[in-house]
Amino acid sequence: MKISTSHLFDRSVAQMSTVQSDLAQTQAQVSASKQVLNPSDAPDQAAAIQRLKTVLAKQDSYSNTLTTVQARLEGEDTTLKSVSDLLIRSKEIAIQSANDTLSPANRQALKVELKGVRDQILSLANSKDSNGNFYFSGSRLKQSPFAQSPQGQMVYQGDQTRMQVQVGDQRTIPLNRSGSEAFVGVVRTDATGQKSTREFFGVLDDLIAGIATSDRSAMQRGVGEMDNLLNGITLSQANVGTDLNVVEQQQQVIDDTKLTLKTTLSNIEDLDMAEAITKMNKQMLSLEASQSSFAKISQLNLFNFIR
Repeated sequence: MKISTSHLFDRSVAQMSTVQSDLAQTQAQVSASKQVLNPSDAPDQAAAIQRLKTVLAKQDSYSNTLTTVQARLEGEDTTLKSVSDLLIRSKEIAIQSANDTLSPANRQALKVELKGVRDQILSLANSKDSNGNFYFSGSRLKQSPFAQSPQGQMVYQGDQTRMQVQVGDQRTIPLNRSGSEAFVGVVRTDATGQKSTREFFGVLDDLIAGIATSDRSAMQRGVGEMDNLLNGITLSQANVGTDLNVVEQQQQVIDDTKLTLKTTLSNIEDLDMAEAITKMNKQMLSLEASQSSFAKISQLNLFNFIR
């Protein structure tokens, strides 16, 4: 009889312990809203969740890089737009200066204005982004792109290297732009047919000098060369715009990829709350029934049946 009673008690305790353990697991799942709380609960499922989270983290990294590239490109675009506006004013000054009705004194006033415009363009060409990196110095991000040499000429100090940044598993985008690419000079042909290249700021300096000395040929040449400089800036703006479109398209690709990954992760990881709560209620009812029956059985005694 002792063996029978002990066995009965052990079975009841084991049953309640199992139901309590299952209930505690379900309650923990409901509290966390997750199907898998520990890798040991479902190893295959846990491994799939970890893989998806790793891929999502990589996509987030790509997205952050795209945000940085986009901010830089927008800064370049704004800078080039300002330069374009200043070149339009430079052409107006060149046309005005070539007018025969102007006196040398009037041209001196135009020279002063054009020099101010030139200095403002130089300041824009040496602009920095929010991280303190120069926009137009190639890969030498901390090197000022344009500086004046001891001989008084403007010298480009950057390089021609374009750095590529990873914005997808199979996709890279250029991060930087060289000053010689953005600020294109002109090709001049002399009376003998010989061609020579004059850099961007040299063209502006030549026009300033021509206005200062009332050199008609220099002023007339400057009118056409302002168009050439403006065309170069416009082309640079178009290239920046193209890069911005690529950034936006790649960002859309990443957003779509992240949505797919998150949906898959949710299907594997997230808990069906309605189903889980129903399961928890059943387990609670089962536990209450086990406890109630155990309480009654534990009160049974053989002497109750002896008359």
